[in-house]
Amino acid sequence: MSAVNGTNYHLKEEIKAYWSARAATFDASPGHEIFSEDERRAWRDLIAKHLGPGDGRGALDLASGTAVISHLMDDAGYKVTGLDWSEAMLERARAKARQRGRDIRFRIADAEHTMEPDAAYDVVITRHLVWTLIDPESCFREWLRVLKPGGRLLIVDGDFVNTGRAERLLKKLAGILEKVGLLRTDPKHAPPELTGKHEEILRQVYFSGGARADEVAALLAAAGFQRIEIDRDLRQVHKAQAANWNILKAAARGLQHRYAICCEKPF
Repeated sequence: MSAVNGTNYHLKEEIKAYWSARAATFDASPGHEIFSEDERRAWRDLIAKHLGPGDGRGALDLASGTAVISHLMDDAGYKVTGLDWSEAMLERARAKARQRGRDIRFRIADAEHTMEPDAAYDVVITRHLVWTLIDPESCFREWLRVLKPGGRLLIVDGDFVNTGRAERLLKKLAGILEKVGLLRTDPKHAPPELTGKHEEILRQVYFSGGARADEVAALLAAAGFQRIEIDRDLRQVHKAQAANWNILKAAARGLQHRYAICCEKPF
């Protein structure tokens, strides 16, 4: 989907406003912030598997939000820049970095137009960004541009639209048992008052039908990336996150189409 520029601009502003409204409670949501050392270790292992040690190399964290991934990359020894489209998210990211004594650079920018120099980064990383993109083809070309030759891109994402029968049944049963007090009530992923806006935005993005790994990989290849690897084994991350959900919602989450995609810029 190549959106008309005017429409594209207005939708981006809606997305910016939505995530700005989410900023205050973003870190309270399991799957966003990290709540255990087991999960932190699982994320570090995933990053090391695909990107290797930092060793002072430059990393660009796109849609960095409150800087969860930026801090993991900093832990791994990367020199990190975090970009986000929401100033409200960046305010919290900067405060968190100050509190933890981290030297992470943050700036406001659109993932499609990063305003970063050509061949500036050794790695680019994104978590839960691709499914929200309006024009992934343009974004992927931009990410290729800012990578050094041989640099790697790591995408961690999923299809959060299509749900299988088993997942739907587990979520429905969890809702019933929560209401009658037989299961703990888990934190809401988003405030109920923003549900309608989320669904409205979702209908307009490129992956409105769900961001499937194979389709994302095909678009990356078309943009010029090579050595594209789809990693569907995120079990250690999901296992660690499951402790934050009741047993039925944890099982439902494990059935979702989630993946990591790693690829390279040609030399």
